[in-house]
Amino acid sequence: MLTAPTVTIDDPRRRRAILIAVCVALMAVIASVSGLNVAQQQIALAFGASQSTVLWIINVYALTLAALLLPLGAAGDRWGRKPVLLTGLLVFGVANAVAGLAPTTEVMIASRLLSGVGAAMIMPVTLAVITSTFPEEERSRAIGIWTGVAGGGGLLGMYLSAILVDVASWRWLFLLPVALVLVAAVLTVRSVPDSREGKGFDVGGSVTSLIAVVALIFVLHEGPVRGWAAPETLIGLALGVIAAIGFVAWELRHPAPLLDVRLFRSRGLASGSVSLLTVFGVQAGIFVVLFPYFQAVLGWSGLRSTLAMLPMALLMMVASGLAPRLAARAGARATMATGIALGGAGLALMAALVSVDGGYLSVLPGMLAMGLGMGLSMTPSTEAITSSLPRDRQGVASALNDVTREFGTALGVALLGAILSAGYRSAIDSRLPGAPSAVRENIANADAASLAAAQQSFVDGWQQAMWAGVAVMALLLAYVVTRGPLRRTPVHHG
Repeated sequence: MLTAPTVTIDDPRRRRAILIAVCVALMAVIASVSGLNVAQQQIALAFGASQSTVLWIINVYALTLAALLLPLGAAGDRWGRKPVLLTGLLVFGVANAVAGLAPTTEVMIASRLLSGVGAAMIMPVTLAVITSTFPEEERSRAIGIWTGVAGGGGLLGMYLSAILVDVASWRWLFLLPVALVLVAAVLTVRSVPDSREGKGFDVGGSVTSLIAVVALIFVLHEGPVRGWAAPETLIGLALGVIAAIGFVAWELRHPAPLLDVRLFRSRGLASGSVSLLTVFGVQAGIFVVLFPYFQAVLGWSGLRSTLAMLPMALLMMVASGLAPRLAARAGARATMATGIALGGAGLALMAALVSVDGGYLSVLPGMLAMGLGMGLSMTPSTEAITSSLPRDRQGVASALNDVTREFGTALGVALLGAILSAGYRSAIDSRLPGAPSAVRENIANADAASLAAAQQSFVDGWQQAMWAGVAVMALLLAYVVTRGPLRRTPVHHG
């Protein structure tokens, strides 16, 4: 079998071009995860669709993306990272163009599913290209930039999407990823080298991982809506657990496994995965809590609420770029622990300072501390994962990194969202025991007499969710301090 061996690129200008290409491609994928959230009402009106249908239009993309990350990450290692990336860009671009012109909900859902397939080709390959072509002394810095785009790109995408919805139409939301795909494709053809490894493809591991990921993320997405004890939730949970056990058993016996689960004995892989899962879970959960605070308590529009989140996203992106330098001097474990501690402090600040009357300034210090902490912890966590797998399995390493992020996001939204809802309901019941059910369900339906009580009840629920996040981050900090990666990132001079 002919292979294009993995090569290190020595030319700094070409490395910059490669980094720009993969980050533009990544931005297209990340922006599409959150972009449609700002246009739920417009889509429902355009198609006469129910809220459940609209949520499936949004979620089928993330579900397909998460399910196919591991097998398609391995496909990039075997069939060539450049051709898989270009194929993914083509599929993703065509699917988004079809979505923008979709006449029915059926066409929209099908195009979103196809977008998820293309995204699952793109996302793991972008990181694998970095880890397989950048020299070791430059790799951490490049991963930091990649991580910043992955962490903060979603909010930037939401902001641009909100502007497009306000000034044009929801159909223009799909113009942004199509434009990014065209730019990324041109840059990829010109600068990204091809590399592949002549390894077998693990069909059994791919199938069992796909079933496990689909079932478990379905449970996390649908559990809060359908009920955790609903038959479909319990069936999904049982199927996901059985498939996960089957995946582990298969991988332990397969001569060329999709993911060698024995590698989780490594401090780097285990602590990096746990850290990313938790950090992305807390981040996603906080986004779920912040948006209703801005809209229901402060009365802001979706566009203004998204703009209010940008300082945290921008600081996160900056900190992700700075993390490799700190890790080179203090070590990956210390950098990761510092970021987690800052993130936990930010949650504590938001829980302690938030109030109905304090407005945006009561949550801004905590948001900034969180953004700084998240950025510092994400980069060493990502590098701990990618450096724990061999160079010929970097597509799988990158896919594992991405699957961990997706699971963390779904878990955080489900759990912190549920804590917020439970805290709000408990507080509103104690303050307004005779209030109509509409007031209990939605602050916007409260009359003037009960509005203040409803808003304060939401803040009480917010505080419970924040303190829960603080507890989770404290547990993560203890784990990283005792079991974190030991490897230092090489210092780059010049």
